[in-house]
This record gives sequence, C-alpha cells and structure tokens, in this order.
Amino acid sequence: MTMGPLRQPPQGIELPTLFVAVAICGGYLALTLNFERLPLVFAAPALCVLLSWYSSLQHEIIHGHPTRSPRFNQLLGSVPLALWLPYPIYRRTHLVHHRAGGRILTDPRADPESYYLVPGSYARLGALRRALFRANDTLLGRLTIGPLLMVTRFYVAEGQRLARHDYRYLSAWVWHVVQVMLVFAWTAGVCHIPVWVYVGLIVYPSISLSMVRSFAEHRADSDPQLRTAVVEANSFWGLLFLHNNLHIVHHTLPRLPWYRLPAEWQRMQHSTLAQRAEQAGMIYRGGYTELLRRHLVRPVITVEHPGPLGG
Repeated sequence: MTMGPLRQPPQGIELPTLFVAVAICGGYLALTLNFERLPLVFAAPALCVLLSWYSSLQHEIIHGHPTRSPRFNQLLGSVPLALWLPYPIYRRTHLVHHRAGGRILTDPRADPESYYLVPGSYARLGALRRALFRANDTLLGRLTIGPLLMVTRFYVAEGQRLARHDYRYLSAWVWHVVQVMLVFAWTAGVCHIPVWVYVGLIVYPSISLSMVRSFAEHRADSDPQLRTAVVEANSFWGLLFLHNNLHIVHHTLPRLPWYRLPAEWQRMQHSTLAQRAEQAGMIYRGGYTELLRRHLVRPVITVEHPGPLGG
C-alpha cells in the first residue's frame, strides 16, 4: 500500500519547525549569556522550559523533519543541551518504539520506551527498588525520581552493552562526550553558570518536565490500537510538547508534522479508533490537570506488564 499524502516525508522546508528551532537557539543563547544578570528564579526555570522544548524538537527531527536533508536535521537535533542522552542512540531506540504497527508497544522485552517490568521480575527486587518502581508510576514520583531512574537504567544498560564487547555506539559516545564538554565550556566557561546549577536546577527539572508528556501516553492492552493515549492539553503544553500529547495521532501518522496534529485529531474525533480509545480510558479530556488530579499519588500503570506480552 502506498503512503497517503499525510504519511509522506517533508517535501520542502517546514517553516513552523524551523521557527521553533530558531526560538530555542536564540532563547538559549540569550538566557545563558545573561544568566548572571538575571534572577535565578527566572533564568533557571526559563532554561528548563527551553531544554524540554528542545527535547520535543529532537523527537520531531527523528521523524524526518523539518527538511529533506538528514544531515541538516541531525545537526539541528544532536546538540546534548540536556547532557545525558546521545542523539544517535535516542534516534535508534525511538524508531524501534514505532516498529511493528504498535504490536511491541509497552512490551518491556521489545519496546525500549516501556515503563513496565517483565512479569515475575518485581518479586526479585529488594524492598527499596520495589518502592522506587511503584513511586515512579505516580505523577509525583515520575517528576521527582523519574529522571534519576531513567538515566540510571539507561547508563547501566549501556555499561552492560560495553561489557558484552558490543561497541556499535562507541563512536556515538565519544562524540557525545566531546559535545558535552563543549556545552560545559559554554555554560560554565563563557557564561559562568555553575555546573551544579546547570545540572541540578536546569537539566534535571527539564527532564522531569518532558516526562509529564510521556507519563500516560502508553498503557498495556491486548489490542495494540488501544495502547496509546491522547491528553487534550492547552496551548502552552501543546506547543511545549509540539502536540505529541496527541499521541494516538502521532502513532497513527508518525511522519505528520507537529503543527498538523491538532487538525488531524479533530478529524479523528468520531473515528472508531477514537471512540474505542475513549471507552478504554485512553483519552484525557481534562488535560494534564486531570492527570494531576487522578494520578499525583495513584499509579497510572502497574509495575509489571500485566500480559500477555507481544501483540
């Protein structure tokens, strides 16, 4: 089956996405250069929002935007402003997440973005780790310890890869380290932002902010079509996440640019898929306020995948 027009890769330059990139780059340079002259209570949160916005832009770039030039797109999206994740690894794992038409979604054996543990593994954990994983499935836990758990698990997995003499990403890691040193040369060396401030008050909260979006976007279900959610957010959250909160649309049409997702969601409102997703509780009409009310301290998913695994 040939791709319809909505599934086609970009046919030219997508100006809205480039405007976002310019806003992020310009804002980052302005805020870092003037960081010492600005109140910390303004500068740090503003940079936090910009880094989270940049994470959304990186996700958009992974899906082939905003131009037909992969080299230009990668150059635009590969700067590790948030320090922890090499872009080539993020790109590969996220594209794996989209494989198989949703049949691997949430399966912890196959989906690199699953928050579930493999069935039977929870009982083998110590009391502290069980408590951490339970807390991580609440919104409060995801915002506070979520970044620490995610980054730690990622680095442990990468360390295990190297221990198995799997060096496929070694060059990506070497280049990533060089880029991180350049980021610190700019932030600490040129702009005099203390490292602890950049890491603790800007980077860590920016990861937490991005995890607001991913908190409820997938849930295990026997039907692969019902594993993806929509959070109907206001304009601030929509722009910050580049409308990836309309996650059903994104997984249905992964090449559709972010600024066309709201209109497509409006067209999908009365589709069978949308109606079934609503019945399954996968559409949050009240936005992130509803998520806050329902899941601040109540888990959104179970720690272990409820099974059956696979699609």
